[in-house]
Amino acid sequence: MTLASHADIAVIVVAYNSEATIEPCLQRLRAAEGVAEVRVVDNNSSDSTLDIVQRHALADPRLRFIANPDNPGFAVACNQGAATSHAPWLAFVNPDCFVEADTLAHLRAAASAVGGGLVGAALCDEDGVWDAAARRRDPQFAAMLRSSRARNLSLPRDAAQALQPVDAVSGALMVLPRVVFERMDGFDAGYRLHAEDLDLCRRVRAAGAQVVCANAVRVVHVRGVSSRARPVFVEWHKHRGLWRYFCKFEAGQCGMVTRMAVFAMIWGRFPFAVLRAALHR
Repeated sequence: MTLASHADIAVIVVAYNSEATIEPCLQRLRAAEGVAEVRVVDNNSSDSTLDIVQRHALADPRLRFIANPDNPGFAVACNQGAATSHAPWLAFVNPDCFVEADTLAHLRAAASAVGGGLVGAALCDEDGVWDAAARRRDPQFAAMLRSSRARNLSLPRDAAQALQPVDAVSGALMVLPRVVFERMDGFDAGYRLHAEDLDLCRRVRAAGAQVVCANAVRVVHVRGVSSRARPVFVEWHKHRGLWRYFCKFEAGQCGMVTRMAVFAMIWGRFPFAVLRAALHR
């Protein structure tokens, strides 16, 4: 892969109460190779996130922001940011992801190498623990009813492949051509939180493009910074997103009994997920 030196990447950052990480995130993005535009969409933060964003916008004309009066969700905000930018490449970066100077340029080159597909990175936390969401298979909910092993969506890293084809990468960091994103009509705005990345990756593949993980591109992702304060809200929309995904891609091939069983499986986990998130907090 060769790295182009010109700036042709629009970076979209969706923030919500992200004051703990947005400062280093934006510092790194402004210093990153290939960045032509940065769009920060704030979903009605109640902390100092927007003050930090405004300071960076005053210092860098490439950075503009949208201050939403409410929280319409991650997918809607991503689409807003993309619509207000113009560069031919899009990078969606969570405010708790810390890229290196060459990260986005490497991911853009990787996407070009696979014919203009969607590329994610090898994510890890501050302690170097790998994020299982970086490489995933499509959820198959009917199979989950038969086997608990089917509930594990993570795929192992294939060290032999620098660009490993996968069903899905994490929405915390993904790079793709604008033409592909617009052909998909962006993220499905029917998702509020979670599963919108699984949905987009599946539609990108269905349209004939590849989804790959760039195994050599390591990025630190401090997970859950914005969601820790509202575990019930987050888990509700996570489970709602999983049900939407099932209805959209799998329910049509299932009988009524299977659909009811999947509904019970998804929503039966909800109270336990809320408890676990609250204890973790």
